Amino acid sequence: MSAAPATSGQLIRFSAVAVPLAAAGLPLGVYLPAIYARDYGLSLTVIGVIFLLGRLWDAIADPLMGSLSDATRSRHGRRKPWIAAGGVIFAVAAIFLFFPPFGVTPLSLGVVLFFLYLGWTAVQIPFQAWSGEVSGDYHERTRIATYQQVVAAAALLLTLVLPTIADQLRPGDGRLQLTLMGGLVLVTIVPALVLTLTALKEPPLPLLPASKPSLREVFRAIAGEPLLLRVLASDFAVTLAQTIRGSLIVFFVTFYMGRPEWAGGLFLFQFVFGVFAGPIWLKIGRRYGKHRTAVAGELVQVAINLSLLLVTPDTFGLLLALTLAQGLAQGSGNLMLRAIVADVADKHRLDSGEDRTGLYYSVFSLAGKTATAVAVGIALPLVAWLGFDPKGVNSPEALKGLLLVFGLGPAIAHALSAALIARFPLDEAAHAEIRRQLDPGPPDYAFAE
Repeated sequence: MSAAPATSGQLIRFSAVAVPLAAAGLPLGVYLPAIYARDYGLSLTVIGVIFLLGRLWDAIADPLMGSLSDATRSRHGRRKPWIAAGGVIFAVAAIFLFFPPFGVTPLSLGVVLFFLYLGWTAVQIPFQAWSGEVSGDYHERTRIATYQQVVAAAALLLTLVLPTIADQLRPGDGRLQLTLMGGLVLVTIVPALVLTLTALKEPPLPLLPASKPSLREVFRAIAGEPLLLRVLASDFAVTLAQTIRGSLIVFFVTFYMGRPEWAGGLFLFQFVFGVFAGPIWLKIGRRYGKHRTAVAGELVQVAINLSLLLVTPDTFGLLLALTLAQGLAQGSGNLMLRAIVADVADKHRLDSGEDRTGLYYSVFSLAGKTATAVAVGIALPLVAWLGFDPKGVNSPEALKGLLLVFGLGPAIAHALSAALIARFPLDEAAHAEIRRQLDPGPPDYAFAE
């Protein structure tokens, strides 16, 4: 017999680890580049290169962690030990990132990011793989991913309150913003780990393969699955779009709009409505399927970002309206694509007999992380090349260049994401047939009391 779906309370507890990850992820993509450039004197180009190198390290760590997690066998399961160990590394690195005791140099930033990403990977990859294994049902997987997105959005909302408060107390004080955001990460990391690790029991351990897969076999399992490659490319494009906008929004609001007091508040405004985005897109996904919903969400994002090109310093109301719309469309593509990964892993298991869930989620995570690094590594040097300087006076041409990169760049990337996932063949009916052949019903996974 199959177990009943997890309750809302269980899924909220299970999703708790998303809180410290989101609380750290937002500063990394939005505030840290600006603060390190303005308050610690690092150049935008140097920051962009360091972040890019950090994500290249993830290119090694993510697939390795996915394979190690898939192959782990312990009395605590194969996902939980990695999450616990990674949480410790992540917490220590976060201390040095948000509370740099000896200032910030290119070398110190690079070392801290190395260990932060290592701990992050050890938490995130096993957790995502575990979330894909909680249920084999097509729509239940979207429901599980939705809870994670809503919890993460609530954490982002809380994170955004802090720099907004700092802007009201001491406008432009990046060090105060850094302290408040880092404090949230450190206060939540231990409770979040406990809640996640005790919310659900891991599914029964699958049998180990007859022999340990070689690197060539691992690569073939990824490169030989065209549906996975489409999902990865689509998620890369949507994350690229989000990060270009996120990495420039502080500069855009402060310099182009001339509203530095809204630099944190506008993001806060967006994420107030972003909390409601997950349930909205879950309902749409249940009716139209995951890939069609992902396409719809991306096309909405294209329209929103193209409309940003019409914003001027005198039309702040239009910017607020577009920000509200951005919040309601927030993460729609990521949500659906994340849920699709587990379906693709099911197809691969049926075709090959091998469980690659952890590996597939690792390369999915890698696609997003790489897109984040590429966005920062391209957007910041590009606006600098166009003449923008966050520490000086900017010409109208430089500000126009900032506007074009801020609006047009994400619009193009969102359009590419929609094109890549359109007409995806693994829909609800196809997945139901795969599950029927894998087992007679959804896996009987027990839940922790």
